[in-house]
Amino acid sequence: MISVLLVDDHELVRTGIESLLNDAEDISVIGVAKSGEEAVDTVVALSPDVVLMDVNMPGIGGVEACRRILQQDAEVKIIALSVHNDGPIPHQLLKLGVLGFISKGSPVDEMILAIRKVMEGKRYLCSEVANNLAFQGLPGSNESPFALLSQREAEVVTLILQGKTIKEMSEMLVLSDKTVNTYRYRLYSKLHVKNDVELIRLAIKFGYIDNALI
Repeated sequence: MISVLLVDDHELVRTGIESLLNDAEDISVIGVAKSGEEAVDTVVALSPDVVLMDVNMPGIGGVEACRRILQQDAEVKIIALSVHNDGPIPHQLLKLGVLGFISKGSPVDEMILAIRKVMEGKRYLCSEVANNLAFQGLPGSNESPFALLSQREAEVVTLILQGKTIKEMSEMLVLSDKTVNTYRYRLYSKLHVKNDVELIRLAIKFGYIDNALI
């Protein structure tokens, strides 16, 4: 039996996915978490075979939660769930060591298949994510400038777009205020923006603001 920890901040989504997964004969949802912070603690407490992680959540969010979980134990098998399949997030998660990435719009059969493949130690990407990663950087791909950001810089962007203060970001990312500011101005340079207003405009232009706020 494959034990699964389900992480999502929406109760209706959690309940629906949990019910569907428990219908599979070889899968059992042994725990749920409603935030990235709770997910990190629950992985330690329950040691699930697979973590099904929503990317877009308040607080530290799914990306930072994945980083902390894999920092504690690089062998944890994680599948990221998101309503968005483009932008830099899938690539950053794969670099972290996440084994799967599927859309929330995927049929339950694909979610179950992803869990089984990841349990075998294999990667699983839904077709939209696989195609986007394959064409990144090619001429005419209109690649988002946000794809240039490091994983940590992308986390800081997300928190800026959520309206977090430097102090709040420092606490969430467990970094000093000075370090957060360093990342902030480094990403400003990469994106060729001068302030948060210009950053928000750029995020809207490339659809990145949806990744941060939904």
